[in-house]
Amino acid sequence: MHDVTDRATLDPLAIDAAAQAWVTRTSDAMSVEDKIAQLFILYSRHDTPEETAELTRLRPGGVHRFPTQDLAAVVRETRAVIEQAAVPPIISGDIEGGAVNYPFASPVPNQLGIAACDDLELSAALADVIARESRALGYDWSFTPVVDLNIAFRSAVVGTRSYGSDPDAVLAQARTYVRVLQDHGIAATAKHWPGEGFDPRDQHLVTTVNPLSMDAWEATFGRIYRGLIADGVMTVMSAHIALPAFVRAMRPDAGRDAFTPASVSRLLNHDLLRERLGFRGLIVSDATVMGGLTSWLDRAEAVPAVIENGCDAFLFSRQPARDMALMLDGLRDGRLSEERLEEAVRRMLTLKARLGLHERSAEARVPELGTVSAALRTDKAMDLSQQAAGRSLTLVKDTQALIPIDPRRHRRVVVAADPGWSFFFGAPERSFTPLADALRARGFEVRTFDTDAPPSVADADLLIYLIGQEATPGLGEIHIDFAKLHGGPRAAMQHLNRELPTLLVSFGQPFYLYDAPNYATYINAYSGQDINQHALVERLVGEAPFAGVSPVDAFCGEEQLQW
Repeated sequence: MHDVTDRATLDPLAIDAAAQAWVTRTSDAMSVEDKIAQLFILYSRHDTPEETAELTRLRPGGVHRFPTQDLAAVVRETRAVIEQAAVPPIISGDIEGGAVNYPFASPVPNQLGIAACDDLELSAALADVIARESRALGYDWSFTPVVDLNIAFRSAVVGTRSYGSDPDAVLAQARTYVRVLQDHGIAATAKHWPGEGFDPRDQHLVTTVNPLSMDAWEATFGRIYRGLIADGVMTVMSAHIALPAFVRAMRPDAGRDAFTPASVSRLLNHDLLRERLGFRGLIVSDATVMGGLTSWLDRAEAVPAVIENGCDAFLFSRQPARDMALMLDGLRDGRLSEERLEEAVRRMLTLKARLGLHERSAEARVPELGTVSAALRTDKAMDLSQQAAGRSLTLVKDTQALIPIDPRRHRRVVVAADPGWSFFFGAPERSFTPLADALRARGFEVRTFDTDAPPSVADADLLIYLIGQEATPGLGEIHIDFAKLHGGPRAAMQHLNRELPTLLVSFGQPFYLYDAPNYATYINAYSGQDINQHALVERLVGEAPFAGVSPVDAFCGEEQLQW
């Protein structure tokens, strides 16, 4: 990385004269088509030579990696992407932990689980693990941290991806993460600008709205983004989220335009983020294939509008050659100015120079397989992951004094499970087998809930519900699906918690108690990774204490849920 003087606190992309000369030479040598391609971050998800050849043929500015579970293929194709490019591509990823972890990487918690540990030193140590492993895998840019606020408890896309509901706690965690990641030479990204969490809807499906007044926004998201900008966060992700209070303050007669997604809003990207907050880093759009943008503008309008209205990088495309052509059309007919094109290209190249990509070989960026493998899941990293998994577990409620459970009293255990699913390519399969096996090893008899013959006091001593849905795009909302668990909508009405001791455990969304307010014992475990399941069993049987501090109001502001 090219460090400079104190200017770095104001300009996170400040580079030295030699790096500036590289940026100028590279930009000057590009054709218009090359410059347009430089704005695009395309994604890979198959780790095949054919996919790599197709991506590099398009000469994108970067490639976002959704790795498969084959480490050798990940290393081979990441290096090939770099080797086959004339201008060094930036390699990005959604490095969020939890359900987004890959089997060859250390099982770090998701952001909510990290926040539940309530220990910034541990947060920094986990960020160090993330940074070291990400560098070994070839990543230069992480689309993290999420700095949204966990307010709308039905939101399917904030939940476990957020550090919680307290702006001060979110800022403290995010600052720690950004500092560590960028000290390791990986650009961090504050997202999702201008702030998600008050609208329960999903911007992957619709344009969502930040409903705050500007005073309330300044006290929450304004405080968070100003703090991270002051610390030198390199990039911000502009999302498909509207902030009507600011738009109407600038244009009282805005009408429909008050609900323009930030990704195509000059007022939000330029006037608010750059001019008022002073951000001088790179702005990347959120994924342009999402419903929050595609339902607002047709593709021909949206493609040039993303760059013209302040984003410097265009994220994802289902038809990249067509979208590059649409960007060129926008330039030719004036919907994309030459000034904005040049500015965005220089900022993309400057980010690459700031990270030193123009000076590093493919071998330096992605070592050989043995070196990469040795850097992953080290003893120290796994010890930290295990420590964090255990410390995050939060006993929210136990009004029946069920914990600890004991095979002498609760020998016959029935498990009703919904492991959930992950939107992200390459994420590992979900299963609660580790938890069941750990209970059996301690003397419990464990069987699966039979929807045709539900348990009773005659044949069961304990009923455990295991719900594993972490925050994920595309669901609309997250709730307990009792029809699925019990075997149909009529069976959903029959609850057994007053007949059998019942335990509800969430390995994901922290607000499931809202759907089961009369359940007396509830635990938030935040992630269904094997390491969390083993840590939970240790605490269920009293081998270790529960220590997690809830980063959210798990009672959803409802007194009913506390009893």
